[in-house]
Amino acid sequence: MNSHSVIVARRGGPEVLEYLPVDLVEPGPGEVRIRSEACGISSYDAMLRRYSFPGAPKPPYTPGEDVVGFVDAVGDGVTAPSLGDRVAAWTFGDAGCYAEYVTVSAERTVPVPAGLDAATAVALVVNYLTAEAAMHKAAAVAEGERALIHGVAGGVGSALAQLGSRAGLEMYGTASAHNHDLVRELGVTPIDYRNEDFVARVGELTGDGVDVVFDLIGGGRQLWRSSRCLRKGGRLVLLGMASANRSGRGVIPASLLVVAMMNLLPNGKRSPGMPSLDKVATADMGWYRDTIADLLDHAASGQMTPLVAGRFPLAEARRAHERMAEGGYAGKLVLMAGG
Repeated sequence: MNSHSVIVARRGGPEVLEYLPVDLVEPGPGEVRIRSEACGISSYDAMLRRYSFPGAPKPPYTPGEDVVGFVDAVGDGVTAPSLGDRVAAWTFGDAGCYAEYVTVSAERTVPVPAGLDAATAVALVVNYLTAEAAMHKAAAVAEGERALIHGVAGGVGSALAQLGSRAGLEMYGTASAHNHDLVRELGVTPIDYRNEDFVARVGELTGDGVDVVFDLIGGGRQLWRSSRCLRKGGRLVLLGMASANRSGRGVIPASLLVVAMMNLLPNGKRSPGMPSLDKVATADMGWYRDTIADLLDHAASGQMTPLVAGRFPLAEARRAHERMAEGGYAGKLVLMAGG
């Protein structure tokens, strides 16, 4: 039996994404096969598509880190989930989710509440898990602290905003002007990064800076300016390298150099390392499953609303990546496989 997957045939732009028939693989021991409803798109997918670096999958491969769908086959030794169960899963960095059928370890699956929109559910998985780890494991935020979130209208940025509200933070965020009303609805004071100096604006709004900066942009100059927004004792958490998709992978060593310098300077500011999410989850599968289950329950009850920026048919992954490259949207882009 054949199914279809999106394949990165070679390194390059969105044009290298191909929608192709593939053999349907049976799950191995301890695995389940998921008939996909939705899978998430991220800037990390785009970086892997464009650049080769240690740990990156080699073409040809299927991108994608998170999936929601129905279990349609189980391997030997699997007692849960069962055939027909609706689940969410993360591949722990192994990719493979831009597909009609996705095979993962059974222990990586989490039940999805009945009636919860598939795109909404998948928008919670990697983005909110990343935000949880950044906020509570890396930054160790405390109620009443101030935070600056770069790219606050994006998938991870909006996740940080919603989790920050739950943690009692006072929040500021950089975003395009057309997203400012949405940013305010998230409980964040917006800063127009295109037309305002965010360092000066943070100083005007707070007087002495913020306690935490969550930076998803990366780049030497960006991170150095972010560090200037911190007051004494502040923490800068580097969460991503979105600027690599614009400026090339040279921003990666420049970013790491600034982070190292910050931790050497005797100014009371530091950059705690963002823990490797797959290592954190592997070491504590209870945290992984409990965190996602809690988030899904909050979404199902209407207490948390992930932003879905757009839905594209799986066959149009190339067009979805072109939209991602354009930027200016709010939330997470999602591929719909049907279910």
